[in-house]
Order: sequence, then structure tokens, then C-alpha cells
Amino acid sequence: MLASLIPTPRCHFLMTGYTPLTLDSQTTTIRKTTVLDVMRRLLHTKNIMVSCSTRKGVYISILNIIQGEVDPTQVHKSLQRIRERKLAKFINWGPASIQVALSRQSPYVQHAHKVNGLMMANHTAICQLFDRSIKQYDKLRSKNAFLENYRQEPMFEKNLDEFDDAKEVLASLSEEYKAAETEDYINWGLLAESEAPTSMYSDRRVGP
Repeated sequence: MLASLIPTPRCHFLMTGYTPLTLDSQTTTIRKTTVLDVMRRLLHTKNIMVSCSTRKGVYISILNIIQGEVDPTQVHKSLQRIRERKLAKFINWGPASIQVALSRQSPYVQHAHKVNGLMMANHTAICQLFDRSIKQYDKLRSKNAFLENYRQEPMFEKNLDEFDDAKEVLASLSEEYKAAETEDYINWGLLAESEAPTSMYSDRRVGP
């Protein structure tokens, strides 16, 4: 299931989305739960359970798990409408589309809606989360905040290089996701591999 969502080993950080996600008091506010409405809402940023805006960047892959009594013809029509409206922007350097899996609702659980949707997506906007983490780390590192407890551990007595190395790995992941938005992403990976120094922390997309 996940293999088709991860085209390269390093770009394996997936986002999840679910709809309709409501409280009991809000159940009546969502009236339309057709296949098209569910698949369209799954692409909305507000329904994604990661603090990243999918309005920027592109999708690398999408898997929608639609739960309920669904006719496969409805799925095909919904996919066609989404393509016509260009609601999802995909990468240019490889084949990408919305994959759909159908699932039945449990007869032992009461459902307020006829159709529910779960999305697992690989989107380049995840780099926003990485960049925020790096900025927050830099602020803590510059003030040596919350680091004294680590220095009391044997492995951090001499230095905190492991934290800095982890930051470099995270920064390279952010760069790779940003590069995945371009058409020459595959060439970028080959160039990065040839220019990167060999070390225990090198983790480039293309192997030697």
C-alpha cells in the first residue's frame, strides 16, 4: 500500500487527512457526503492533519480510502471531475495520480454519514514543517535552552554534534522535497550524490 506512495527512499513522510471529521453537535452541518464531495474535501488544507499548507507545492502521490456503500462508477466520475477542475497538482517528473481503495463500513459501529474518506498523501509542502523545526532548533541552540540535561549524559559530555548533524539531515530532506517540485528532480539527485562528501550522515536519494 505504501510502496506506491513513496517513489524515492528519502521522500517517505506522508500526510493524512480525514473527512467528514465532526463532533456530534456538528453532524448536521455537513449534508453532502457523496464520493465527489468526500474526495474533494480530502484535498482541502483544513482537512489535513499536518500543520502545512498544501496550497503551495505539489503532490507526489495520493491514496484515498473511501469507506461506505460506493459504486465504482462514482469513483471514476469523481476522479474525472477532479482532473478536469485541476484540484490536485502533481509532479512533472514521474507518473502520479489519485489511487482509490474501497472499504465497507463496520456493521458494529454507527456512522452518521454514508461515505467517509481517509487520505494518505506525499506532498512537498511537508518541507514547511521541516523548516519550522530547524528555525525553532536554531533559537534553542543559540540560547543553549534545554540542553544542560543532555550534557549530563555520557554521549553528550564533550559536544552536541549529534544535534547539529540531525539538523543537517533535516535541512537536506527539506531541500530534496523542494527539488521534487522541479522537472529535473532526478538530475538533482544525481548531482547531489556526486557532490556530497562521504560520511556516516550522508543519506542521498540515489545510492552509490
